[in-house]
Amino acid sequence: MEVFMKVLVTNDDGIQAEGIKHLTTALASVAEVFVFAPDSQRSACGHGITVTAPIEVKEYDMPNAARAWTVSGTPADCVKLGLRILKDQGIDVVFVFSGINHGSNLGTDTLYSGTVSGAIEGVINGLPSFAVSVNARNPEY
Repeated sequence: MEVFMKVLVTNDDGIQAEGIKHLTTALASVAEVFVFAPDSQRSACGHGITVTAPIEVKEYDMPNAARAWTVSGTPADCVKLGLRILKDQGIDVVFVFSGINHGSNLGTDTLYSGTVSGAIEGVINGLPSFAVSVNARNPEY
């Protein structure tokens, strides 16, 4: 199957979280997936961006992703840098997906959610974007 759609995936639970692995696997059946995710847990960081320290970006081996990178910043940093890096490589992303978050993002939680903010950064950059959460702290995928 030839895939034409290219998507960027991020999260706030970190690159090693189960949720992002499952989201990447699901999307890989219909798209070429590029992952830019925090190198560690960044839950409840809101739409913060890193302005006082250099941001490190490192390649990462993630099953089912065309390519993946860890970022020493927030989900918003991940999307902002990811879109720029991919564009510089001639890769045009058409959607941004953020998640799967471990726990729900409901009501005022959305104001603090790094998962939601990853999707908002995609929208700020003119792309349809989705924040995906599961209403469980220890989900069974």
